[in-house]
Amino acid sequence: MSNDEKLMRDGAERAIRYRGSLAGRQVAPTPEAIAAVAGFDEALSEEGRSDAETLAMLDEIGSPASVAMAGPRFFGFVIGGSMPVTVAANWLATAWDQNSVMSAITPALATLENVSRRWLCELFGLPQDCAASFVTGATIANFTALAAARHRVLADAGWDVEKDGLIGAPELTVIIGEEAHPTLTKSLGLLGLGRDRAVRVPVDAQGRMIADALPAIDGPTIVCTQAGNINTGGFDPVGDICSAARPAGAWVHVDGAFGLWAAAVPSMRHHVEGIGAADSWATDAHKWLNVPYDSGVAITRDSSALKAAMAITADYLITDTEHRNPSDYTPELSRRARGVEVWAALRSLGKRGVEDLVERCCAHAQRFADGLGAAGYEVLNDVVLNQVLVSFGNDATTLRVIEAIQRDGTCWCGGTVWQGRRAMRISVCNWSTTAADVDISLSAMLACAERVKRA
Repeated sequence: MSNDEKLMRDGAERAIRYRGSLAGRQVAPTPEAIAAVAGFDEALSEEGRSDAETLAMLDEIGSPASVAMAGPRFFGFVIGGSMPVTVAANWLATAWDQNSVMSAITPALATLENVSRRWLCELFGLPQDCAASFVTGATIANFTALAAARHRVLADAGWDVEKDGLIGAPELTVIIGEEAHPTLTKSLGLLGLGRDRAVRVPVDAQGRMIADALPAIDGPTIVCTQAGNINTGGFDPVGDICSAARPAGAWVHVDGAFGLWAAAVPSMRHHVEGIGAADSWATDAHKWLNVPYDSGVAITRDSSALKAAMAITADYLITDTEHRNPSDYTPELSRRARGVEVWAALRSLGKRGVEDLVERCCAHAQRFADGLGAAGYEVLNDVVLNQVLVSFGNDATTLRVIEAIQRDGTCWCGGTVWQGRRAMRISVCNWSTTAADVDISLSAMLACAERVKRA
């Protein structure tokens, strides 16, 4: 066995041991493990160190200092945990070391992306001829879809924004909800449309945009809606918004980082009624599809608008008009083969598997809400999806309980502010979370809350 093979086997074995430890380990790293990361900060050597020693150091210092985000009791930030098949597919794709640029030089990867595109459209109930971009996450998925939107609404007004830029362009209006996610407004800033320039529409008590409050639409306009509020899980009435906006020629975009997956579940499709009438959609595969980071997807009805916004040409690039060239649809030219894990997850799960994964996580969220409510704590949202907001009393007490839970290590939940009140946010997105994990976590939460009350 060569040294290279020994090294890669060692790396795989270390990774497998780490994955095997997730269910039983403390979610947050210990103070000692965090302190040990100072060992990474050493002088750059003149001659280098051995590969085996470098890998061992990475594992022995880095692994204990990691948060068990991939484990079954991490409930912060709407984070999924990568399924074994997606990790293995990621390893294989990494070994292939392909640059997902042109179909002619990466035919397998281009095909896998195209099949994944078709499967995703089928799951979400979207037209089969939609275009798709496999990008890093919902931030760049929003950016990519909104770049297509910017192209189309300005082209309809007689302006080529890719060629001539925004200076002197017809005025473009962007309409968003008061509860729009900050990654959406960041995307607007990156596109030169302004983070604070958008017209904001009021929302209801669950953070859902009020369709009747949409302003009159005149001229080039993009309306940004949300499927799955980051705090409550609530859904904007996208169908009603499309009915109001589309006759005026506006482009309707859906930020569905995790909520778009409700479209794949028959029992939850009422939440996304009318969503297929929109023009573009953004989601994260590294949330509910449980693939490794990073993996976002932008889908657009108007493939020509997306290609106009994203395509790149150069003398050294291979023109292929017969097949889908991945680089024609993404901001990056060079990028990893992230579509491989999406394909692997969808093929392994199938329609029923995706449905079960989403429904199971939502049932776990309701179990948390029921348990905390029965103990006398206030659940602040209607639990319609996988998000639970809970208050343990006043803001100061709630903050102390969150800190105690994070120190305890049985599970991990983050804090948020919801309509002026501090709350703990529970997000259940992991394929491996079981009812037993919920019960263990509930017991730890209640014990921490009781200790804080007695202090």
